[in-house]
Amino acid sequence: MIDKLEMFMVLAREQHFGHAAEACGVTQPTLSSAIRQLEDQLGVMLVRRGSRFQGLTLEGERVLDWARHIVGSARSMRDEMRAMRLGLTGRVKIAVIPTALAMVQELTTPFREKHPDITFSVLSRTSGEIRTLLENLEIDAGITYLDNEPLGRVTKVPLYDERYLLVTSIHADYGHSDSITWHDASLLPLCLLTPDMQNRRIIDNHLAEAGAEAKPTLVSDSMIALFSHVQTGNWASIMPEKMIETFGLPDRIRAIPITDPDATHQIGLIAVNREPATPVVSALLKEAARISSLV
Repeated sequence: MIDKLEMFMVLAREQHFGHAAEACGVTQPTLSSAIRQLEDQLGVMLVRRGSRFQGLTLEGERVLDWARHIVGSARSMRDEMRAMRLGLTGRVKIAVIPTALAMVQELTTPFREKHPDITFSVLSRTSGEIRTLLENLEIDAGITYLDNEPLGRVTKVPLYDERYLLVTSIHADYGHSDSITWHDASLLPLCLLTPDMQNRRIIDNHLAEAGAEAKPTLVSDSMIALFSHVQTGNWASIMPEKMIETFGLPDRIRAIPITDPDATHQIGLIAVNREPATPVVSALLKEAARISSLV
């Protein structure tokens, strides 16, 4: 049944029988047969069918929740047995919001020193995508905001507080200021992240609290793209302090604290709330707590 539940999870994710079959590495008739066998075993219809996939039934939605729990537990058991034989091995997948990518090495470097047989895949994803990837058991952990939008049922370890600075040329307006208000920052030619990014929603909210509105002349889903445009001297941006520390600033660019309010938001590591957790996830949470500036 576990194999059938895994196929059902992929079908729910892909919402297309052909794409799901390809992702599972089986033929479409094999996938369809497995789903029908699962329906027969459970005595309910899981998928609304027509000429194509039309969604899950109410029963299918509940079975999807159970499938995630059962498949996750089965994988945890297999991982624990492997760890008992071989120690921590394999690939760890971590999805990270773009503004936190600069700090991931603070976690991965000491972790791999302790567990040299581990390799990493680090993915840049939005906070919403991270939640979905966790739910679908496609990643081991995520690094995202902990205090701004609902996370669902997760285990979380705070890592640091994100603070915001205006990054601008020394020759631009406010280029020599010691601080700037959110309202005044909104008047500058800004380049910001795209609206689907939680960092952008946070910035928009703080500007709205100051009676202002973001009207960027350039948007991107890449912090590197924003930083390169700021370096031209024609744009300013609002960036997290830790990201700026990683980039480093040339002499002609300044990072200026934004006040009124001096806003912070908490960044942390999240994983599926499951007991027992996989050995790798348990070790990752432990390492996150060790390096945290907030625990």
